[in-house]
Amino acid sequence: MPASLRDLRQRRSSVSTIKKVTRAMELIAASRIIKAQQRASSAAPYARELTRAVSAVATYSNADHPLITEKDNPTRAAIVMISSDRGLAGAYSSSVIREAMQLRVALENKGLEVRRYLVGRKVIAYTQFRRLPIERRWSGFSDAPTYAHAREIADALMEGFLTPTEEGGFDEIHVVYTRFISMLTQRPEVIRMLPLEVVEGEAPPEERELLPLYDFEPDAATVLDELLPLYVASRLYYCLLQSAASEIASRQRAMKSATDNAQQLIERLTREANQARQAEITQEISEIVGGASALAEATAGAE
Repeated sequence: MPASLRDLRQRRSSVSTIKKVTRAMELIAASRIIKAQQRASSAAPYARELTRAVSAVATYSNADHPLITEKDNPTRAAIVMISSDRGLAGAYSSSVIREAMQLRVALENKGLEVRRYLVGRKVIAYTQFRRLPIERRWSGFSDAPTYAHAREIADALMEGFLTPTEEGGFDEIHVVYTRFISMLTQRPEVIRMLPLEVVEGEAPPEERELLPLYDFEPDAATVLDELLPLYVASRLYYCLLQSAASEIASRQRAMKSATDNAQQLIERLTREANQARQAEITQEISEIVGGASALAEATAGAE
């Protein structure tokens, strides 16, 4: 049954209200994405230089540190999943959850028990709904993380990593986050945080430089004790900032798509309302003409 003119106008008014909301959220996300990008870019040089320092100590010393020594038979691993606190961000959180589930299956196939460290209400709700065990959780700062948040997560992870496995600790730490590539592209990625993986690459000939001789004071193990907590917190902070920028970009793109869809629906409802109004006018004219004709025939018969 075709909708009445009143129903069409009410639906058009409702869609117009939704369009105003989605447009406002799109503009808010657009204003925040620049700041989020700048924060992620500003943290990159510090994380890069700190990684170089840790790599230098791990490569050019014979220190046997637990954070850089891979165990022969690992039995337990921790997964840090970084998602959003709020929805309306498209497939942002679902992509992270899907990547984390694939990582969990891969680790369990290797015989590792998985411990979950969750960041963001979306992944927490997903895990609780399926009644899966949760080791620790954090929420409320997905779109504006600070270094204090990263340090709190890093301290919890290092406490579990330094605890022997027979006492409830774990042997590996993996982080699942979303890397911000551009406004249109955000890609979920998995990195192994600990044990530290030092990958030596060969630079182009024009960028090669003479490597210095390293001398560690008081010793390499003490330097690693000081650097590695900073390294873990810095890497986590960088992952949180990348995820925040990705979340805001995904929300802006999702709200723009919703606004465009609402505009198309408004135009369609307007056409249908015009057609319904035209049909009502045509029916009213037909009734008037029919009544006038009947009146004229009745008058002529009376005469």
